[in-house]
Amino acid sequence: MEKLNSIIFYNIDKAIRAYRNYAQRQLKAHGFTITIDQWLIIKAILENPGITQNEIGDLVFKDNASVTRIIDLMVKSEYVTRHVHPDDRRKTNLEVTDSGKKVIREVQNIVEQNREVALNGITKDELEVMYSALLTISENCLNPKK
Repeated sequence: MEKLNSIIFYNIDKAIRAYRNYAQRQLKAHGFTITIDQWLIIKAILENPGITQNEIGDLVFKDNASVTRIIDLMVKSEYVTRHVHPDDRRKTNLEVTDSGKKVIREVQNIVEQNREVALNGITKDELEVMYSALLTISENCLNPKK
């Protein structure tokens, strides 16, 4: 029977979880209360004006209930505002506030430092191979040929 440590997907998940935990600890250590998930959602809204909550969930790999809960917290923290869509009352428009934009700018250096620490000792060529392999895995799972 194969060992967990020999399964590539176990190791990918382990690496992602280790990075997220490390990144969250670094944000907290620097006095920020924003979470990694909140950061991801704010970035998604900033990069995709008019994005819906469903689309955000797909983009950041979260279910609708989680996205709603995170957005509720961000509205309370005044990082995001919610407005009823003018043409469809079932939808809401999300807008990042000035304080949301400010916190994204302020944590950018920490985010870059976190990546630098996580990728320490990995060559550019290794990164390119890893990136390509991960894209292929995603494509194989999204559009299986069998």
